[in-house]
Amino acid sequence: MAAFHFELVSPERLIFSGEVEQVVVPGSEGAFTVLANHGPVMSTIRPGVVEIVESASKSSRLFVRGGFADVSPKGLTILAEQAIPVAELDAAKIDAELRAAEEDVEDASNDAQLAAAQLRRDQLRELRSALNL
Repeated sequence: MAAFHFELVSPERLIFSGEVEQVVVPGSEGAFTVLANHGPVMSTIRPGVVEIVESASKSSRLFVRGGFADVSPKGLTILAEQAIPVAELDAAKIDAELRAAEEDVEDASNDAQLAAAQLRRDQLRELRSALNL
C-alpha cells in the first residue's frame, strides 16, 4: 500500500510525524479514511479516536478532543485541541475524575467556577463517549 505524510499536532507538542498507509479521522460529519493520493479536504473533527496505520503490523490509536483535519497534496495534518494515546487511558480513573467534576459543578460558588467545572465535566463525558466506556 502507498504511504503518505501525516502529522498530528496538539497545542503542547507534535504528537506524530511520519509516513503512514492510512488514517481514520473522526470528522464532524462522520469518520473518514485518508489514503495516499486522497483528494484535498478540510474538516472539523469531533471528539473521537484517530486510528493511524503505519504498516500492516504497526498501528496506533489516539483520542482527540476536537480540532481540524487538512488533507492536501503534501499529506494529512490534524490540529487537535487535545490528543491522548488510547493505551494511556484508564476507565476507572476517567470515572473518578468525572464524579469529581460533577461534584465541582454542584459546589461552584460563582459563575466562573461553574463554567470551568462544566467545561471539565463535558470534556470527560466526551472522552467516555468516544471510547465507549
